[in-house]
Amino acid sequence: MEVLWVTRHGRMFEGRVLLLLVLFLWIPAQVVVGRTRTTITNSTTSSAPRVLRVGALFTLNSIIGRSAKPALMAAFEDVNADSSVLPGIQLKVILHDTNCSGFVGTMEVLLNHNLLGSTVCFIAREMPDASGFVAAKLALQLMEDEVIAAIGPQSSGIAHVISHVVNELHVPLVSFGATDPSLSSLQYPYFVRSTQSDYYQMHAIADLVDYYRWREVIAIYVDDDNGRNGITVLGDALSKKRAKISYKAAFPPGALKKDISDLLNGVNLMESRVFVLHVNPETFLNIFTIANKLGMMNSGYVWIASDALASTLDSLDPVDPNTMNLLQGVLVLRHHTPDTNEKKSFLSRMKRLKTKETPSFNSYALYAYDTVWLVARALDAFLKKGSVVSFSSDPKLLDTNGSMLHLQSLRVFDDGPSFLETILSTNFSGLTGTVQFDIERNRNHPAYDILNIGGSGMRRIGYWSNYSGLSVVTPEILYKKPPNTSTSSQQLYGVIWPGETAAKPRGWVFPNNGKPLRIAVPNRVSYKEFVSKDKNPPGVRGYCIDVFEAAINLLPYPVPREYILFGPGNRNPSYDDLASQVALNNYDAAVGDVTIVPNRTRILDFTQPYMESGLVVVVPVKETKSSPWSFLKPFTAQMWCVTGAFFIFVGTVVWILEHRHNPEFRGRPKKQLMTVFWFSFSTMFFSHRENTVSGLGRLVLIIWLFVVLIINSSYTASLTSILTVQQLSSQIEGIDSLISGTQPIGIQEGSFARKYLTEELNIQPSRIVTLKNMEAYIDALEKGPKDGGVVAVVDELPYIEILMSSTNCKVRTVGQEFTKSGWGFAFQRDSPLAVEMSTAILQLSENGDLQKIHDKWLLKHDCSAPDNDADLNKLSLSSFWGLFLICGIACLLALVAFSIRVLCQYTKFSPEPEQDDEETSPNRPTKGKRLFRSTTSFRDLIYFVDKKEKEIKEILRQKSKKRRRNLSLDGQSSSPT
Repeated sequence: MEVLWVTRHGRMFEGRVLLLLVLFLWIPAQVVVGRTRTTITNSTTSSAPRVLRVGALFTLNSIIGRSAKPALMAAFEDVNADSSVLPGIQLKVILHDTNCSGFVGTMEVLLNHNLLGSTVCFIAREMPDASGFVAAKLALQLMEDEVIAAIGPQSSGIAHVISHVVNELHVPLVSFGATDPSLSSLQYPYFVRSTQSDYYQMHAIADLVDYYRWREVIAIYVDDDNGRNGITVLGDALSKKRAKISYKAAFPPGALKKDISDLLNGVNLMESRVFVLHVNPETFLNIFTIANKLGMMNSGYVWIASDALASTLDSLDPVDPNTMNLLQGVLVLRHHTPDTNEKKSFLSRMKRLKTKETPSFNSYALYAYDTVWLVARALDAFLKKGSVVSFSSDPKLLDTNGSMLHLQSLRVFDDGPSFLETILSTNFSGLTGTVQFDIERNRNHPAYDILNIGGSGMRRIGYWSNYSGLSVVTPEILYKKPPNTSTSSQQLYGVIWPGETAAKPRGWVFPNNGKPLRIAVPNRVSYKEFVSKDKNPPGVRGYCIDVFEAAINLLPYPVPREYILFGPGNRNPSYDDLASQVALNNYDAAVGDVTIVPNRTRILDFTQPYMESGLVVVVPVKETKSSPWSFLKPFTAQMWCVTGAFFIFVGTVVWILEHRHNPEFRGRPKKQLMTVFWFSFSTMFFSHRENTVSGLGRLVLIIWLFVVLIINSSYTASLTSILTVQQLSSQIEGIDSLISGTQPIGIQEGSFARKYLTEELNIQPSRIVTLKNMEAYIDALEKGPKDGGVVAVVDELPYIEILMSSTNCKVRTVGQEFTKSGWGFAFQRDSPLAVEMSTAILQLSENGDLQKIHDKWLLKHDCSAPDNDADLNKLSLSSFWGLFLICGIACLLALVAFSIRVLCQYTKFSPEPEQDDEETSPNRPTKGKRLFRSTTSFRDLIYFVDKKEKEIKEILRQKSKKRRRNLSLDGQSSSPT
């Protein structure tokens, strides 16, 4: 490969953009062009050339440049030596060393060395002192040579400018170093990134922050295109993890050490201790040197650096021990490249070529090598499919106004779109892995190594990929499995943090500016057991204060705090206003009986509830005297009637079933009637004397006795309740009764109950009466709605328990709690104290301290809730109809079975001659003879049923013998003599 070296050392030029513009306009057109121009035709066409001269403007004196330059030269050698790629075509490169000497030196190189006849032009340079305007002029100079591709630049800011030029001329721009995520394919369709976008690196940092449960970070970055856009992506990624950038600390490119020191001093006074660095490689060491002097590399601090730091350290061989001492405990990301044999062979080859200026190589060397091969393979495929290289004039750039810029010398690459698609569709295995682009023109399978700096080197604690998130398994293995980004699958090895500690830093501290935590406390005028003003320090007291102080004391660090009373002091303050003041940063927290409701959780972060709460309805109660007829109250009239009817019905059924078997159920009609009534009602007390002998009778009696047992038990319980409890003085049964009514309802001043009743339950605001204190509650309830009071009070259960205890249970709750909530301590959004205090509250609950504080302030007399009304204690038929139904069905089934059995016996009888009856039963009464002679008579049927079971069985047995004897005689008479 032929290499032409051109080195120019121009003088430094510093000035404003306006001076640059004047200088350009002053230079004659012949100098700007720098060569004798040929006549421009409408189009030019080139067949496949034998030699491609490649021009390169390259800054050797940069961390990325020192690693990329040998890799690029090696790539050109390998491309020319490979006969399968661009056969018969040799690449020659002209390397320009700009030395970052500013505008004048750069322009001298451009004006004196034209890249004539080259088809591929390589730009890999940094110009920190040059502006985007200079970059645009550089791009225009390069485009005059009718290049079909431009590789570079490594600066994202310059890439933005050049991308506008290549978009107009349809020339693909392939960069291995511009990582700005805003270089999208939508705005810059001809920009192709052959490295990883910072979009993925920022999401990797966000996953890292979420893995360690930090919620706020401070971003330190260079205020250029790459820095701003990368941090913007980081903010979006953190918001998806319920985290945020609490402060963006930006400094200008080329900032002095004093500027960096002032910036770090400022962020060191802030709350967050998690710092994300996204700066250029040359700035990292300055930042950490100053941070170490400020004590910001000690225990409690977290530093997460982007891949530029890893590139800096990888370029140093060996790394200065003093430098490593500055970076102890830092987490840093690095482009992940597979550990293949080709990569190891290439790095060994590069180490043999290393010089004093290039002691080692970073990941950008690998991406630079693959970029050359990407362009070469794409160009080979482009020419093999029959495409030709042709350029045509751009009508937009024709010099019609006599301009000296000669923009008409710029040509449009006719097949630029086709060549761009060829580049994007190229797929091969390189040193950095599979070189392939997705639909958004980003490299497939972006991945990073997560490194922890410790000792004299960097230790890999895991990997990140957009395929499976954080893992200790290499991404290449995970690609063969289904993607899994669940929280449980995220894993990293242990980290040695700054200060040489293995304990994960909390990630925040109280701001080091001497200000204590400003805590707002409601200045209540009622229910002072919960919170009230106090003459002794800290100025407030009560149940809520004791819980908060106990939780604060469990934290492993001191919390300076100051309690500030909120409210006028003559009435309860509005708790919604209190929440708003905390959200507006007028207070840092709110401590008191603050209910956790939706409209407050939208603007504040609450701790775990330390007391359960909910809205209830309260009504007054009164004593009632027992009535002489109270024993009738347990059952309704309908229940009494049905019960009495069933007693008679069951007694009758048992008499029918037992009459033929049991002598106790036989006798004169008057006696039998008395037996039925006596047996029926004696079962109420299980004192019946008559025994049951039939199976059906016993079955019915067992079921009935079970029903009687249930009825007796229910009656006893209901009567006891009626005679012993207090009765309510209103007909309110719960919140539903209040909603359907029109009478006034009392609420506590400052409570959220007003908003809930009017907005959620649609109760008219005119019905709501605000009550100031406990005495107002009692007075309004005693007066009632007719005398200017209220029919009921709606308030939270903790207040009502205090009210009932203080009034000796003169008021009671009715119905159930119709809301479920709790009291918590309120903090500003994303405050880390909310999580810490929640853990402390749970610890108080587990060790019993929370209950002890409750008993200290809120130990009360228990008032069990009464029944709502005497009528509600009455037992109706609806509660027992199932038992009566079962008993009735059993009786009916028993009667049916008894009837079928009697009918079967009755059908076996037939009329007999009177003499036959006299022969078989000479002593039979006359009444019995009529029964057998008149079987069709109903009266005979009744007589038959009235007979004893033993007599029936005896008659049936005699008839059976007679039939057998008659059959025997008939057989003998019919036989022959």
